[in-house]
Amino acid sequence: MSKQQYRSEMGIISDVLGVVMDCGKQGEIISSIARSANLSHYVALEKCQKLVGFGLMESINNNRNRTFIITEKGIQFFHEMQKFIEMVQSVKIRY
Repeated sequence: MSKQQYRSEMGIISDVLGVVMDCGKQGEIISSIARSANLSHYVALEKCQKLVGFGLMESINNNRNRTFIITEKGIQFFHEMQKFIEMVQSVKIRY
């Protein structure tokens, strides 16, 4: 049995941004982000808070839920990161 390959920090960030970007302007709650990105609730929350700190996402608290929305800067960053990931994969470097 081969050793399982884990995602890098960049891979996780890419997955989180992709999930939130797919939701559009209405954003996504943390439990859906965690489920879609295959992360625990706490890891997903940590990554989302990091992305908010960088200005790539916004956080909105409403009643019981916290919704995350990707910013214009986040969309641009996501597209640039996807180009980089494609380039890295084409030369067979593990990111």
